[in-house]
Amino acid sequence: MHLTKLSEAFLRSAAYERRFLAKNHWDLSMVVWIPLATVLLIWWIFSQTQITDLPIGVIDQDNSAVANTTVRYLEASPTLTVRQLYYSPADAEAAILQRDIYAVVIIPEDFSRNILSNKPAPLILQVNAQYGTHSGIIQTAVQAVASTLSAGVEIKRLVKQGVGPSQAMTAYSPISIQRISLFNAATDYQQFLASTVIPALLHILAMVVGATTIGRELRDKNIGHWYRFISTGTPDLALVKSSKKAAALNTTQDSTNNTAPSSDSKMPNSVSISVLLSGLLGKYFWPILAYSLWSALVLWLVTSNQNISIGSIIAVYIGLLCLMILSFWLGAIFTLNSFSLRMGLSTTGFISAPSYAFAGVTFPYIAISDSAQYWSNALPLTHYLKLHIAQLQMQAPIAISVPIVYGLALATIIAMLLTALLTKRALAHPERWGAR
Repeated sequence: MHLTKLSEAFLRSAAYERRFLAKNHWDLSMVVWIPLATVLLIWWIFSQTQITDLPIGVIDQDNSAVANTTVRYLEASPTLTVRQLYYSPADAEAAILQRDIYAVVIIPEDFSRNILSNKPAPLILQVNAQYGTHSGIIQTAVQAVASTLSAGVEIKRLVKQGVGPSQAMTAYSPISIQRISLFNAATDYQQFLASTVIPALLHILAMVVGATTIGRELRDKNIGHWYRFISTGTPDLALVKSSKKAAALNTTQDSTNNTAPSSDSKMPNSVSISVLLSGLLGKYFWPILAYSLWSALVLWLVTSNQNISIGSIIAVYIGLLCLMILSFWLGAIFTLNSFSLRMGLSTTGFISAPSYAFAGVTFPYIAISDSAQYWSNALPLTHYLKLHIAQLQMQAPIAISVPIVYGLALATIIAMLLTALLTKRALAHPERWGAR
């Protein structure tokens, strides 16, 4: 009998939420269309998996054959394209400020003469370091061109002195680096950034959905009605035409009867934690179902061109699903704790929006301060991305990441119980309902 009551509470709450979403297109969009558009848009943005043809400018003050060779080498680099030859530093600076180019290479006036005289002949690179990724790629490419030119000049000089070509190459560079990329050898930005940015954005959206789903009941003073409906079946709040009309009706009733609270805002006689848990699971059933589909879509996009073991995919999917559900509960916790949807949304934004910056993906985790590391370890996104990178990018043994899956699952259960307790507390204080 008790299980029947809990299942009825779940079904009533899910049916109520379904009817609400059908009548409120913005809330439906936060559950369905906005996360779907986010996943597809980010994947499309990084559809060009490698950065190529970054525009640079060249100021050739030497106008020699060696200078022309340098320009051709710069143009031949796959990551660079010489957008234009400039004849004054002012024109090049204006182009950088307008973002027509990201750097300018200056070939000095005595470039070829210094090379023939065995004197230093530097190429001057002025790069817009405001864009870290752009500037790093440009500096690496220009350095490669300079090294190639230097090797060619030195080897040619040694050959003219009678040294064999192979000996000349060894003499020029007796120590070389054999670089082996262990992970993401193709420097695939879709794998490196897109696959981690999308879960971070879904994490933000899920926290917003979590805050608004329970927060609107507090804001519109309907949380008491909602609990009575899921526990007894009456009254059916889903038939209320709109939240604004309900709020206006409450205001009118309060103005006509200031001495006694309306029956709509009374606390239920008794509150069952088990019924609350079932009702909350029903209330968040549709967001959980939708975000589980978006999580599956993300993993399909990430793993479609990779040979990933099924065990790693399952572990990452469970971890991502736990992150999404945990995000719902965290959004609800922040709102219920403050009795204010506005404060709940502000807190979710404060915590979730910068969480990607602390996760150690774009900025090394070991390079941030100790206090920032403590904050990073407190964020669930950090732990999920460790799982994601280890299994999908590094293809590490699954045993390494199993504790993270357990930790996210445990945190989800604890957050769900805390949400139920805070909902019970909210039901006990009807005088605080209606805060914006």
